[in-house]
Amino acid sequence: MNLFSTLEDIDKDRYFIATYKTKSTTTLAALAWDIAVGQSVGNPAIRNKWEDDELYLNHSCLILNNKDILEKTNEGLVDIAFPVANIDWENDGVNHLICQLMGGHTDINIVERCRLVGLQLPEHVKNKFKGPKFGLSGIRKLTGNYNKPLLGGILKPKVIHKASILEDMVRELIDGGVDFIKEDEIMSSVPHLPLEQRVDIVATLLSKVNYKLIFCHTINADPYDILRRCVKVMELGGNGVHINILGGLGVYNSVRRLDLPIYIHFQSSGQKIFTDIRSPYSISWPVMCQLATWMGVDTIQTGMIGGYSNDDPGEIMQCINILREGNTVPALSCGFHPGMVDWVTEQVGVDYLANSGGAIHGHPGGTLAGARAMRQAIDKQHGIEYKQAVDLWGVRV
Repeated sequence: MNLFSTLEDIDKDRYFIATYKTKSTTTLAALAWDIAVGQSVGNPAIRNKWEDDELYLNHSCLILNNKDILEKTNEGLVDIAFPVANIDWENDGVNHLICQLMGGHTDINIVERCRLVGLQLPEHVKNKFKGPKFGLSGIRKLTGNYNKPLLGGILKPKVIHKASILEDMVRELIDGGVDFIKEDEIMSSVPHLPLEQRVDIVATLLSKVNYKLIFCHTINADPYDILRRCVKVMELGGNGVHINILGGLGVYNSVRRLDLPIYIHFQSSGQKIFTDIRSPYSISWPVMCQLATWMGVDTIQTGMIGGYSNDDPGEIMQCINILREGNTVPALSCGFHPGMVDWVTEQVGVDYLANSGGAIHGHPGGTLAGARAMRQAIDKQHGIEYKQAVDLWGVRV
């Protein structure tokens, strides 16, 4: 049987295409064969009597690279076409998609390295995903802020230990002019300040002010409880949820399929467990962002340029472009302070969320002054709070 083909020769509606950056202990041709067979129809090395022509015609992966070229090298890019027919796109979801893309072949001894760096879905499959319910366009409409970055505030300390602190902090962030607030990923439903109590405090506070913003409550848990908590947030008057990537990629798709009037924030802390290029088996962060916008997250912690994180600026820019195309807001944070706003905006444009925690709460004048300093930087109306911030942290040029 010949599983080698070309992109031009396949029916593109019948396949989704994965691009891997790989290294084999033998040849790329052998590695590609093991992925194609092992992730679709059977054991890469052993055939059996149940395999027939119909199986291979309808359910086998195809290798889209030239066999002769792959046999001459052991390291490089491999393109594999996966049959659309092997997934129930209405019900199997993203977790099963990842199982096919990054599953059993990582156990094969000749696959020394394998990084998923590209993923293409036919349009009729993309249409199975809902995409963002609100996204960039919806958030701009809600807040009334156009043609400039959106301003986000992160609650600090990470664990809020008193209801009175939560209420006072949120009030100061609102008075400071933020568009978006999120709890940190450490908070979920801590016994001393459970989720239901926090939602009630924030919803009551927001009902008393004539100000439109998004507040994302952290609902990290196992999948069943994440869905239950998402519904509870809505019932109690909340308008946003914060879910960490370690809750499972497919949970974002599940939450979006509930189709609730809830903003979904994808928190990426911990994503390097899956995406670190130094790992022998990984998924690139741009592919993750592509999946995120298809699944329908409204905002996603994308990374940072010029901050204290070690993100690759080129990769972050690639992710920003992917997310904008899908109407998902890229959130940038990790060291964001008022003196960085102009520089970051010059690098990436205005369509992003400037998320700040430390520089807001650590401002010499406190949280209210810190939020105002960020607001002044974004609005280019520099006041005393902005001056105090740049005196402390400087201006990025």
